[in-house]
Amino acid sequence: MGDKNTSLISTSNNPTTTKKTQSMYSKTFSSLGNLIKLLPTGTVFLFQFLNPVLTNNGHCHTLNKYLSGALLLLCGFSCAFSSFTDSYTGSDGDRHYAIVTAKGLWPSPASDGVDLSAYKLRVGDFVHAFVSVVVFAVLGLLDTNSVKCFYPEFESSEKLLMQLLPTVIGVVSSALFMIFPSVRHGIGYPTSADSNDTPKSDA
Repeated sequence: MGDKNTSLISTSNNPTTTKKTQSMYSKTFSSLGNLIKLLPTGTVFLFQFLNPVLTNNGHCHTLNKYLSGALLLLCGFSCAFSSFTDSYTGSDGDRHYAIVTAKGLWPSPASDGVDLSAYKLRVGDFVHAFVSVVVFAVLGLLDTNSVKCFYPEFESSEKLLMQLLPTVIGVVSSALFMIFPSVRHGIGYPTSADSNDTPKSDA
C-alpha cells in the first residue's frame, strides 16, 4: 500500500510531466500571441482586461457565464466591424475614420482632394471580417478563464487540440491575408502609412 502511494506521489511530482505541461501551455500562448497581431488592438485589450473580471478568474456562476458570453459576442462584432472601416488624411490635415460603403467612405468630412471612391467596399473586406471573427473566437474561447468557466474538462482532455488549433488557424488566416491583402487602416489597427498615399488593392 505504501509503495502505491509513493508511486502516485512520485508520478504527480514528476519533473518531466511538469515540463511537458509547461511546454504545452507555452506553445499555446505563443500561437495565440501571433493570432493577436491579426486583430484590432483595442478589442483585444478590452477582452483581456474585462474577461478575468467577468468570469471571476474562471470560477463562474450563471451570471458570469452570461456576462462573459456577451463580452465575447461584443468583441467578435467589433472585430468584424473594424474590417469595414478605413481612414484618410483630410484637407484639414487631420486623420478621419469612416465606414466603408459600396461608393466609398461615410461620413467624409474634409475630403476635398481625396478620391473616396478608391476606398469602396471589396470582396477582401468580407474575407478579412470573417477571418478576424474566427481568429478572435479561437483566442477568446481558448483563453484560460474562458475554458475554466465554460468547459473546464476541456483543459485536461483536449490538450493537443488547444496546442494545435491556434497554429492551424494562424497559418490558414495568414494564407488568406496573403491572397486578399489589405491596405486599410481602420479603427483599432495601427497606421503604418498614410492611406491617401497607399495604392488600393482590387482584392
